[in-house]
Amino acid sequence: MRRVAQVLLWLMGAYVAWLAMMAVHEAGHVLHAWATGGRVVRVELPLVGFSRTDVSPNLRPAVVAWGGPVWGCLLPLAAWMVCPRRPRRARITLQLFAGFCLIANGVYLGVGWIDNAGDAGDLLRRGTPVWVLVGFGLLASGGGLYLWHRLGPVQEPRQEPQPSS
Repeated sequence: MRRVAQVLLWLMGAYVAWLAMMAVHEAGHVLHAWATGGRVVRVELPLVGFSRTDVSPNLRPAVVAWGGPVWGCLLPLAAWMVCPRRPRRARITLQLFAGFCLIANGVYLGVGWIDNAGDAGDLLRRGTPVWVLVGFGLLASGGGLYLWHRLGPVQEPRQEPQPSS
């Protein structure tokens, strides 16, 4: 029963991380839209599915498209970097989240060009070469895996000795 509870806890954490990653990613699109004179019409953050930001007029579509993956990586990374060493649990949580965001955004662009999906498709249509998307994907997801690797092995919680009968 304890193992089931642990798995459910990890799944809940992954779900919360997914929602937070989408929020940070879309915040990047919003920041770039505002910075380029665009008007954000709608931001969708569904509980199930994929998020999206609609901008109209979108005066610099490629810049706005890059905003999501770039800030979706940089904001969580910056939060982890400025987090004090204590409390340790907060720092570890931010490191896990930053790694997750780097991997998610990296894979999203690094592989998304294959199906012309989402931001990768938008960037391709605006002239971004495939090698740039793949390079971003490798750099971001590699960085995320490195952050996770630096955490060390996942350890089982210490078990209290059971009294013998």
